[in-house]
Amino acid sequence: MGKIAFVFPGQGAQAVGMGKDIYESESAAKQLFQRADEALGYSLSSIIFEGPDTELKITYHTQPALLTTSIAYLEAFKAKGLAPDYVAGHSLGEYSALVAAGVLSFEDAVRTVRARGEFMEQAVPSGQGAMAAVLGAEREALQKLCASVSHEVGAVELANLNCPGQIVISGSKEGVQAIAEQGKEIGAKRVIPLEVSGPFHSSLMKPASERLAGVLAEIDMQSAAVPVVANVTARPVQEPAEIRQLLVDQVHSSVLWEDSVAWLIEQGVDTFVEIGSGSVLAGLIKKIDRSVKVVSINSKEAIDQFQL
Repeated sequence: MGKIAFVFPGQGAQAVGMGKDIYESESAAKQLFQRADEALGYSLSSIIFEGPDTELKITYHTQPALLTTSIAYLEAFKAKGLAPDYVAGHSLGEYSALVAAGVLSFEDAVRTVRARGEFMEQAVPSGQGAMAAVLGAEREALQKLCASVSHEVGAVELANLNCPGQIVISGSKEGVQAIAEQGKEIGAKRVIPLEVSGPFHSSLMKPASERLAGVLAEIDMQSAAVPVVANVTARPVQEPAEIRQLLVDQVHSSVLWEDSVAWLIEQGVDTFVEIGSGSVLAGLIKKIDRSVKVVSINSKEAIDQFQL
């Protein structure tokens, strides 16, 4: 039998009401939402279950909300007795992966991503940064265009390398706009602006990285029980010192999702279990390699029906 990877979604997968079914039906999951509320000192669970959407979309609520939902589904899913050979997460999802691998305690992770969200929100004044999804462009060509636009107009970089033909760019408002205007010249079919509060995963986020480093330095981390494939390197990490540094770098570096999935497949992973809200990662993984099996654990029903 092939190997199994558990993968966890990042920002953009949130939805008001996510996790409510598992909260109402599984006591272990219910306790997790309560533990998140206690760790943060306010009712995150009511923002998750009742919204409004505008409140849930605020980065420093979104990040702990998605982490809590993923770990709640993970707790309920554990009853199936399936253990992963590897774990990985997309951007914020890397923290869920680290909880799953026993590196971070749940409470520490919730507090850290709440702080991470605040730092990212505050790093660049509102309206000065932007992100956009570029569809249909080749990585190298887009990289070159970003370099010349950064030099002439304003910073813009590759933020998320999601799957073939889907790359998210991030940077100054002017830089992202210039790519939108010039994208067709390098074969981009569409450039879609994203609704985000800042230029995540770009060098403009370095102030947030520096502040996050201070928080991470204070947190107790264990060696990973299973290898965690890091966004920054698309390679496995298990030691706390290296994990800490990569989490700091991750805030201002590209998320190498396509490379991470390709590396996992090279190691013999043929089943990906996406755990948390939505099924964004399942879609990306299928675009990277149609032959692998992908299951989304995003409801009680999905857990009940699960079989390999």
